[in-house]
Amino acid sequence: MINRKYERIVFAFFMALFMSFIMSFIITFINLGFVDIFLSSWIRAWLIAFTCAFPIIVVVAPIVHKIVHKLIAKI
Repeated sequence: MINRKYERIVFAFFMALFMSFIMSFIITFINLGFVDIFLSSWIRAWLIAFTCAFPIIVVVAPIVHKIVHKLIAKI
């Protein structure tokens, strides 16, 4: 198992993986439709998206967590 101190990095990795995978599929489909080059175009787009998404999530997730923490009422 992975040490708990790496939780944010592991979270960011999987969030980036799934979100970039799904979003790149949707955008590639919108732009191209299901054509012969769809699969190769989608994988290329996904690799680029994941490469960008992972460091962005590492930086942005703690900021979003703080904003949400301030917006949620304490009962």
